[in-house]
Amino acid sequence: MWLVVGLGNPGDVYADTRHNIGFIVVEALADSLSIPLKHKAQNYVYGKGLIGKQEAILMKPLTFMNRSGIAARDAIKKYEDIDSILVVHDDIDLDTGIIRIKKSGSSGGHKGVDSIIETLGTRDFIRLKIGVGRSDRISVEEYVLRNFTRQEKPAIKEAVAKAVEGIPLIINKGISYAQNIFHK
Repeated sequence: MWLVVGLGNPGDVYADTRHNIGFIVVEALADSLSIPLKHKAQNYVYGKGLIGKQEAILMKPLTFMNRSGIAARDAIKKYEDIDSILVVHDDIDLDTGIIRIKKSGSSGGHKGVDSIIETLGTRDFIRLKIGVGRSDRISVEEYVLRNFTRQEKPAIKEAVAKAVEGIPLIINKGISYAQNIFHK
């Protein structure tokens, strides 16, 4: 079974921020697959269903970003047959709207990914990263908690649609197949 974790911060104040692109993608994926995120555990909300022929849990942590690993660990304990994890998150080192798929490795400084690596004790999970750009004038911590500008919204809308298309490809056809399509 797959666990698809969209990273973000809970609460309406963070809903449309750069740091919540993982939540935005998981919500859009859930809508497209008719998998309602209606179940609530202590540290996350989730929905369970099929992505193609693969069983999957779509999850949004209720912990804040820096504690995302706790929610992922709790889901893995609840569903012991989870054997693959895909984490969707923002990346300030990519231009706004660019998608990159990575098999494993370091967190690249992303605190949510750091938390998952530390809590699960592994770097061996797939990441779908969506570029949110970077500012030369604003600290990273402040920048990622800002909403997308009107000029950025079309690129983000397109990236979310591509991510919703890409996640089923990763899960059903493999990471290399998806990378060949999305890394052009």
